Amino acid sequence: MSVADFFSATGALSQQINGYQPRQPQLQMAQAVADTLGQQGRLLVEAETGTGKTFAYLVPALLKQQKTIISTGSKNLQEQLFLRDLPFLLDAVNYTGVAAILKGRSNYLCIERLNRFMLQSHQQDASLLADLVKVKTWSASSQHGDLSEVDGLAEDAAIIPLVTSSNDNCLGRDCPDYDDCYLVKARQKAMDADILVVNHHLFFADVAVKDTGFGELMPEADAYIFDEAHQLPDIASQYFGQSLSSRQFFELCKDLEFCYRSELRDLSQLNKATLAFKSAVQELRLAFELEQGTGSWREKLQAGRMNVAIARLLETMQFTYDVAKLNLNRSEVLDHCFERLTQFKAQFDKMLDVNQAGFSYWYDCSRLHFSLHITPLSVAERFALEMDKKQAAWVFTSATMTVNEQFDHYANLLGLQNAEHLLLKSPFDFARQSLLAVPRYIPEPGTRGLAQWLVNQLAPIININQGRCFFLCTSHFMMNELAELFKQQLELPVLVQGETSKQALLKQFIDHGNALLVATGAFWEGIDVRGQTLSLVVIDKIPFTAPDDPLLKARMEDAQLKGLDPFQSVQLPQAVIALKQGVGRLIRDTQDKGAVVICDPRLVSRNYGNIFLNSLPSMPRTRDLAKVSAFLQQMDEL
Repeated sequence: MSVADFFSATGALSQQINGYQPRQPQLQMAQAVADTLGQQGRLLVEAETGTGKTFAYLVPALLKQQKTIISTGSKNLQEQLFLRDLPFLLDAVNYTGVAAILKGRSNYLCIERLNRFMLQSHQQDASLLADLVKVKTWSASSQHGDLSEVDGLAEDAAIIPLVTSSNDNCLGRDCPDYDDCYLVKARQKAMDADILVVNHHLFFADVAVKDTGFGELMPEADAYIFDEAHQLPDIASQYFGQSLSSRQFFELCKDLEFCYRSELRDLSQLNKATLAFKSAVQELRLAFELEQGTGSWREKLQAGRMNVAIARLLETMQFTYDVAKLNLNRSEVLDHCFERLTQFKAQFDKMLDVNQAGFSYWYDCSRLHFSLHITPLSVAERFALEMDKKQAAWVFTSATMTVNEQFDHYANLLGLQNAEHLLLKSPFDFARQSLLAVPRYIPEPGTRGLAQWLVNQLAPIININQGRCFFLCTSHFMMNELAELFKQQLELPVLVQGETSKQALLKQFIDHGNALLVATGAFWEGIDVRGQTLSLVVIDKIPFTAPDDPLLKARMEDAQLKGLDPFQSVQLPQAVIALKQGVGRLIRDTQDKGAVVICDPRLVSRNYGNIFLNSLPSMPRTRDLAKVSAFLQQMDEL
């Protein structure tokens, strides 16, 4: 069966879907993917919403009968592919191979850590114990150990890191439950699969493991297909760099404390060393002298208080190391802790050597924790080398890859200089289904009182639309200020990101049917609300990365050294792709209708504004908010 036959008006797909209508862009993409797989080529495809890109790459992969790895940017899409799309297509093409899904280790229950946590459960608070009961009850009958199967367990539940393993604390073959390990079984299935569905983080984790020469997480394949591929450059930067966090230190201290209390109660020196180590980590967090945020680690190392805290941490780490070393072979847990401590010492020494060119050295602080990062300014050479190692086809697709309809920026980020390009417009009728507004007289971003102005101007429109609105912000500060003001002015439900988990918030939004959701980064992409439950998207301003972001500053300095315009080559393309993602939340189906309001006068007052507008779908435009109100009212009357 050919790709053209499968997607034809009388083909296999038409037998499975009532009222099936062939989509030319979908066929065009499927044919291009099939050609790329056959020639072991490289292909970049921007397929706007409505193209049907998932089927357009899955069908050629199944028909080709090659060993294929499909990687997604989110767990939601990963599960949708494996649980819904693949089973449907496996039947349609009579596929006889084996399909499997593999997630990161933090998704699988660790039996050893669950049993250990049960021993300490008397010390925990009630909410944690309630989740523990859910996990323990579910684990008695679970076949796969995937925590997403636990009913009523939030994806950010505090218990998850306590009953899953990490690279740092996994005991490996020394674990008493190794033969029953859910992660080991999942990886064994992945190795034998013909079609394997993973995510981008796992793909790069596998690259990192293979680089060490000590194993692999997934098999080599004949084809690699990346959906939501716009996320790849940033995720690659994380894995081609290094990170070390206070959470890792505290987790190690917790395991050392467990070892002292359960197996080595005679070893008071271990307890003393652990308490001093934990205290030194807390002192280092205080030395950052800020509540939360990011900054340059190079600059922070110039501060006297920071150097005192670092010296203290090095001293206590060495003391803990010496105590653990003297007691090796007395406890498997202690032996493993010693290995982690050795690794952390080496990593921390590397974090203190901040003079290598081509890297950004930065830190990130939350209220209680800090993390240190070494991030390469470019992953192009490294990623191109990875592709060259494999005799395979490479397909990259997303709804947002181009800037001003050009692939150059994306191709340069990943070193994809010899790839074929395909740009497919959405089949949706944006001229009929949508309206784009950039209101007149909006204050410039950063103007005092901007949030109040936005609420005064937009609350009436949100009321007219009966809620059904996403208000997407570029900062948590603006999100919280707007949410508070809207709660005072609207009688509609006002939901705010952070009040509960992302999935629970989205469910509340859909169940209410008349809500305003005020959110930031997490809701700009990967959210699919079809129908008129969402018919208004408001964006507070162009999503430029904050100018004081240390990684952005380093990349802009690097661009300047190369003779490039930092704004045009770094800041602008990133913001265009992010804005396209936000606007893309609105129209998700042929029957959807709605308006997008972007509250940033720079779209019309700056020369670069046209680059943003030309990169968005072809929506009718207005500067008059009264026309937005009229459009939304008329839309509801039809």
